[in-house]
Amino acid sequence: MSENPVLAEVTRGDLVESVHRGSAVVATADGKVIAGWGDVNRLIYPRSSNKILQAIPLVETGAADRYNLDQHELALACASHMGETIHVERVRAWLGRVGLSETDLECGSHWPYSEASTIALAKSGSVPTPAHNNCSGKHSGFVTTAVHMGDDVRGYVGYDHPVQKRVTQTMSEMLDVDLFNQPWGTDGCGIPTIALPLVNLATAMARCADPSKLSPKRKDAVERLVAAKAAAPVMVSGTGDFTTEIMVVAGGSVVCKIGAEGMFTAILRKKGLGLALKVDDGTARGAEAALGAILKSVGALSDEEMEGLSQQLTRAIRNRAGLQVGELRGAPIGKVAGF
Repeated sequence: MSENPVLAEVTRGDLVESVHRGSAVVATADGKVIAGWGDVNRLIYPRSSNKILQAIPLVETGAADRYNLDQHELALACASHMGETIHVERVRAWLGRVGLSETDLECGSHWPYSEASTIALAKSGSVPTPAHNNCSGKHSGFVTTAVHMGDDVRGYVGYDHPVQKRVTQTMSEMLDVDLFNQPWGTDGCGIPTIALPLVNLATAMARCADPSKLSPKRKDAVERLVAAKAAAPVMVSGTGDFTTEIMVVAGGSVVCKIGAEGMFTAILRKKGLGLALKVDDGTARGAEAALGAILKSVGALSDEEMEGLSQQLTRAIRNRAGLQVGELRGAPIGKVAGF
């Protein structure tokens, strides 16, 4: 990993004080690498960056239609949300229609990522529940599919549970990788996270950008999920968050998703391409800055959109008095030929 290139850097004064190395790849739906930085074939855990792939069975099985899930709820199924009221109430209402409650979710609880929501919850004398978990939308999708398919809801997070086997099979097909024979671990929310090559993750994202060669049922599911994320970006993340702002300013032409430990994916809808990156040190700030640099290098954002995201893509580093002393920015990786 020490040989991977610098994708993001942090300055203080005139000096680059810290760097974030990593690998990244942009690919087509056929698996052709358009651009790559570092070891694009490395095995990675995608963590939450692949949630759209995990949500495909929710639509493909008919579960989403049976329980009348709208675009906000489909976006939540692909989300790592901030635990705002708009997220928590929507999860609870969704589960109620299925005949379940947040007590059926096996993702655990944590305080909302939204500071305002955490303060409000604490002031009310309440404690967080599974509905506040950033993965509660994804887990709601899992239990909804379980009920629809007649699976036992209990233990749905297990590697051998029908819900997870269905997800693993679907992802294997989208990635062109037999995930049943790959190393795996347990994600923060309790479900399996399975190792896969970074380039295959980019290919799967490209198939979300250009699903024309997928089966009709798969194509419909993917198109609905991508459209839902583009239409309701605040449900995918939260108010003012980096991921939300990218999708809002891009007008849905870029649909992206962060993952733990420095993961990021993006669906470049206008270009029919997919992007996947992994920052070696596992930091979110490094992944966010790297994403901005790569989006610029492949021309995924117009000059106007880049300007609109300038404060997100180049972030001020301030001291305790609030004075700017440096910046976090994408590394100067250059423009990819042809873009």
